Amino acid sequence: MRIIPLLIISVLFATASAQSFPALVGVTADDNQVNLPLPTPKDWTVIGIAASQQAAMTYEGWYEPAYQRFIAQYGLMAGAYECDVYFVLLFEEANKTAFEPTLKYFRENADPEVAGHLLFSQQEADPLLKKLKITDKETPHFFIIDAKGTIVHRSNGVFTEDKLEAMEDVMLEE
Repeated sequence: MRIIPLLIISVLFATASAQSFPALVGVTADDNQVNLPLPTPKDWTVIGIAASQQAAMTYEGWYEPAYQRFIAQYGLMAGAYECDVYFVLLFEEANKTAFEPTLKYFRENADPEVAGHLLFSQQEADPLLKKLKITDKETPHFFIIDAKGTIVHRSNGVFTEDKLEAMEDVMLEE
């Protein structure tokens, strides 16, 4: 009989500690407005966030491997899971003047297969970053959210194959 109360407590604790991804609005390089979390997502959504120019530069190391693994689905586990992928660039007050030129550049130069995955947001960054518990704006942050909008995995920093595999492992476990 002791198992039932312990089970109930552990379920309540797990539910209380689960964090929903906060609302994020932006426009893609192919000119579509996107509201995250998506209202009708695939099984998973992978969201990368760069909140500074330094983070955006570090982001560049993630584009190709993440594209190959999650969008083009090349690799051993190709097709084993479905996910939406967005690379978000936040334009805070200090760099909002760069929003239009950056968006224009990507609209003109981004590969059409990638353009729909590049999301540009002028949303006020500080409340979003606070909700996501991001304190280091100089590094990119990555989240995997489930179909209910719950964050199930976090990562940050420069690209490594281990980080990418850890993200994929989460999507393969369910």
